[in-house]
Amino acid sequence: MVRVSNFVISLVNVLTFMVAIMALGFGLWFKADEAKSLCQKSLYMPLLIFGASLLVLSLMGLIGSCCRASLFLWIYLFFLFMFIVGMICLSIFTILVTNKSVAKALSGRGGNDAKFGDWGNWLEKHVVNDQNWDDIKSCMATFRYCQMIPRGKPADFYKYNLPAAQSSCCKPPTYCGFEFKNATFWTMPKTGPAVPDSDCKTWNNAQNELCFNCHSCKASFLETIQKNWNKMAILNFCVFVFIIIIYSIGCCALRNNRSKGYGPYA
Repeated sequence: MVRVSNFVISLVNVLTFMVAIMALGFGLWFKADEAKSLCQKSLYMPLLIFGASLLVLSLMGLIGSCCRASLFLWIYLFFLFMFIVGMICLSIFTILVTNKSVAKALSGRGGNDAKFGDWGNWLEKHVVNDQNWDDIKSCMATFRYCQMIPRGKPADFYKYNLPAAQSSCCKPPTYCGFEFKNATFWTMPKTGPAVPDSDCKTWNNAQNELCFNCHSCKASFLETIQKNWNKMAILNFCVFVFIIIIYSIGCCALRNNRSKGYGPYA
């Protein structure tokens, strides 16, 4: 009779096997569909890698639990352990790059120097640099990010509570004093912008430009990433607990295999 731990491991790996197949399917679809944009096609490689890795891991878990092949279960548990270590490292990294006060304290910074690097500016250096920001702008234009803003008259438009990134990237800064035509079309006063700010001059009514090159857009985008990563900390913790539970059950399944007389290379 199959032990409960073996059954649970088998069930979990059947579900992850199905997820892996879907990821591989979407990855191949994104790669093959000529109608997809470059931004959408860039998703195919991460999906294929994720799907293939999860597929192999699921098969090892299924073989190890259903066929009581301890060697495969050993390998399965090893990769789960590495995944747990990876999640811990990712959590520490997220804290460093999204919380400047923590990054500054851990870097031992004194004056203008840093012992282990200025983690607090990592996102700024690696996300809004020239190469990556061009890709981000392309994605915002492709997915018509700014066209999602509700349309309406000026009096109605100012009632909307727009997200920070949309407010900063899809319209000129309020202090520029531009005249509203619609949500993504504004005209500069004949006397010029109210404030001699570079973002006022950067604004462009072209729908693939808008204020994507504005400093305020980049700052808001970084702030949005930091907030989202902080929110994801809760999800990461839940996944971490779930993986720990599965790892513990997997250890029980391995013990069951060995108690039935199956050695580590069975």
